[in-house]
Amino acid sequence: MSRLHSHINSAKKILDTYQGDKPFAIFLKQFFASNKKYGSKDRKSIASLCFHYFRMGKAFTNISIEEKLLIATFLCETKDSLLLQDLKPEWNEKISLPVSEKISLLGQNSSLLDFFQFSDLLSSGIETDAFSLSMLIQPDLFIRIRPKSKDTVINQLQQSGYYWQLMNEHCVRLKNSDKVADFFKLDKEVVIQDANSQKVLDFLKQPGLLENSVGNNSLSVWDCCAASGGKSILLTDVLDRKIDLTVSDVRESILTNLHQRFKSAEIINYESFITDLSSSSHQSIKSDFDLIICDAPCSGSGTWGRTPEQLVFFKKTSLKYYAELQQKIVNNAITHLKPGGLLVYITCSVFKAENEMVVNFVTESLECKLIDMQLLKGYHQRSDSMFVAIFKKG
Repeated sequence: MSRLHSHINSAKKILDTYQGDKPFAIFLKQFFASNKKYGSKDRKSIASLCFHYFRMGKAFTNISIEEKLLIATFLCETKDSLLLQDLKPEWNEKISLPVSEKISLLGQNSSLLDFFQFSDLLSSGIETDAFSLSMLIQPDLFIRIRPKSKDTVINQLQQSGYYWQLMNEHCVRLKNSDKVADFFKLDKEVVIQDANSQKVLDFLKQPGLLENSVGNNSLSVWDCCAASGGKSILLTDVLDRKIDLTVSDVRESILTNLHQRFKSAEIINYESFITDLSSSSHQSIKSDFDLIICDAPCSGSGTWGRTPEQLVFFKKTSLKYYAELQQKIVNNAITHLKPGGLLVYITCSVFKAENEMVVNFVTESLECKLIDMQLLKGYHQRSDSMFVAIFKKG
C-alpha cells in the first residue's frame, strides 16, 4: 500500500471514530498522541484530509468517504496535490481554477448550498453563496499590535522571514502556520486576534461619546463574559483614559487563563469574580457600571472556517438554546448598567436568532435604545465574521 493510500485509510479511520463531542483539533491531537507511528509529514497530510472533508459539510453525502476525500482535496487545495496526481491527475491539472469552476467541472452545482445548510437562518446582509464557498478556505492568522509596540513588532516581522501584510495601523495578516510566539511577546507586544474581532469596540472611539456620559471621571467597565480577556485587553488599548475594570465568567478555569494573560498584558488593577449570568440566582454585584461588554456565548458560526467540523455536527435546535441563553445573560447584565450607560453586545455568529433577534429583545423588553449595529463580514478577506450592537440604557 502506498503512503498516500495509507493516509486516506487513516483519515477514514479518524472520521469514522470522531463523534463531534469535542473540538476536532483536540481530538486529532489526542489521536496522534496515542498513535505515535505517524511522522510529522504524515500527521500534516492526514489532518489536511480530515479538515478538507469537514469543509464539504453535508455535500456529496451519496458517495464513499474515500471519494469525498478526493473531491474535498480538489476543492480545497490550490496547488499541485500528490494525492490527486496519483489518483485523479485530470483534477490535479485543474486545481488552480476558482472553486466555482471546479464545482462546475464536477457536475455538482446543486451541492454548493450543501456546504452550509443553514442559509435560511442567516443574518441580513450575508451573501449566501459567497459565505458558503468561504467554508472551503481556512481563514488567515491575524495579530493586533499593542500601543507603543509597533516599531518593535514591524522590525521583528521584517526579520521573521514570514509573508505578512499590514492591514491598518495595528492589524497584521499572517499565514496560519506562522509561529508568532517565536518572535513576539504574546499579549504584551501583540495579541492573536482576528481582524474583525479587533474592530468590535471601534464605536467607542467616537470623540465625546463616553465623556458625555461620565465626564473625566474613571470609566467603570464590566466585561461580563470575559473568557480569556481578549476584549478587555482590546478595550484598554482602544480607550485612552482611566478604567475601573471588572471581569467575570462562569468557570474558575476560564478566569485562571485570563489572569495569566492580564499579567502578560500588564493589566494589574481589576476586579474579578465567578458568576453564571444565565441563572436568576447569579452572584449579586454591589456596583453599577458605565459600560458593559457582553461577548456572549454563541454558536460560533462566524468562525466555522476555523472549526469546519461544525458544518457536519451543528444542529439547528442548538440555536434556540443559544438565543435563550443570550437573552438571559443580557437581561441580568443590564440591571447593573447605569442610566445613560452603554452595553456592547458581541457575537461571532452569522445567525439572526443570535444577532438581530437579540437586538429586538433588548430594545423591546429592556428599555434600551439601539445606537449602532454592525455585521462585520469576514468571508471576503479570509477572516471571521462578527456581530456587534451598541445600546444606551434609559
